[in-house]
Amino acid sequence: MEEASGGDRLNVVLFPWLAFGHLIPYLELGKRLAARGHAVTFLSTPRNVARLPPVPAHLSPRLRLVSLPLPAVDGLPEGAESTADVPPEKNELIKKALDGLASPFAAFLAGAVAGGRRPDWVVIDFSHSWVPAIADEHGVPCAAFQIVPGAMIAFLGSRSANAAHPRAAPEDFTAPPAWCASSFPPATAYRRHEAEWVAARFRPNASGMSDTDRMWEMDERTRFTIYRSCDELEPAGAGVFALLTDLFQRPAIPAGVLLQPESDDGHGGDDSEVLQWLDKQPSKSVIYVALGSETPLTAENLHELALGLHLAGVRFLWAFRKPSGISAPGTGVGELLPAGFESRTRGHGLVWTGWVPQVRVLAHGAVGAFLTHCGWGSTIEGLMFGHPLVMMPFVVDQGLIARTMAERGVGVEVARDDSDGSFGRGDVAAAVRRVMVEEEGKEFASNAERLKEAIGDQRRQDQYMDVLEGYLTRYKDNNSSS
Repeated sequence: MEEASGGDRLNVVLFPWLAFGHLIPYLELGKRLAARGHAVTFLSTPRNVARLPPVPAHLSPRLRLVSLPLPAVDGLPEGAESTADVPPEKNELIKKALDGLASPFAAFLAGAVAGGRRPDWVVIDFSHSWVPAIADEHGVPCAAFQIVPGAMIAFLGSRSANAAHPRAAPEDFTAPPAWCASSFPPATAYRRHEAEWVAARFRPNASGMSDTDRMWEMDERTRFTIYRSCDELEPAGAGVFALLTDLFQRPAIPAGVLLQPESDDGHGGDDSEVLQWLDKQPSKSVIYVALGSETPLTAENLHELALGLHLAGVRFLWAFRKPSGISAPGTGVGELLPAGFESRTRGHGLVWTGWVPQVRVLAHGAVGAFLTHCGWGSTIEGLMFGHPLVMMPFVVDQGLIARTMAERGVGVEVARDDSDGSFGRGDVAAAVRRVMVEEEGKEFASNAERLKEAIGDQRRQDQYMDVLEGYLTRYKDNNSSS
């Protein structure tokens, strides 16, 4: 990888949605562009910028973080600047607050242009439908960066595809859409209990727009779309990036996995107890359990998950996060776990409520599998270390990711009631034992190891960035968006 020089150097502004599952991949993209010699400005709000991992010293001259003031919105708690700060039902108010960044963004861009630092690109997220009009006033082109798998955006489809094949009821999302039917495996669709979330993305929310309308308006004003993905992780044989290019009539460019380096998680502090506990466990004997900080879990979900882990009889490390939707008094960690659970599992299980350095845990030799909600970042991290997956998806892209990974033979889903998504302790135990104990677990582990080798090929990952860099260089002076 060579650094760009002279006229090849780009000035790129990155502007992600206000969720840490978006902020971190955008920052990783920024680091990779800065490492190639380009100037990068990362925009967010003051509290979000303060919570990001520090920029490595050798990149800080080329990667600057800039804060835009987030306006107050009725119904949002003071200081809430990301989806991590609110329960799921208030996420749409974060979108309303985001729309209030239009004026600060316009002032930032006008100042950059007046100061002789006109950006070559503004790279925006699904939610930023109003940015291209502002950028156009200053002659700055926009590109999109989707941090979800290409399969999800293909499943949602373009405005024209949805006009030709309308979908509204949740049942409409339980099979691949017409434009994907010939390329997607039949199972690559949402379950009934997941589909209501998808159907709701097509309806206006408190911000006055639907999420899909935001995405379509953003897409129609950007020159191409970048994806945090690669061919090796999408549904096998689906030709997802060619399909996306055809659907949206714009190039779809995979940027690779953009994995955050192990030593760059932004947290120091007291993680030694977790790693020391792992040091005492046999090789590949532990299943690491982490369901993210924003997964809409219920108290019953947590109860059955705990009892299922106990019933499975395997060693486990559980990165326990109290779900943001459970905030009533008397619902502390002790109340959310079955009575006596921690004492009964002491010795072979650890429930950890503090910070867990997930990448370092997944890299540890004692870990043999990963029980995950199938968030895209977590899934990539698990596979980068060759871990087979026990999968428990809930919302967003998680269901499609789980179907894709099951199709690739790297793990199993916990069996769920199709109508409401409920599961019991026996369902958890059966899935864990299939991966960790039973004979077929060897096949899951072998397939996961092969996928690790494919996505861990640094030369291949660098090639994805080479292609993206080429598009950024060529398209900045090309007024065509096709």
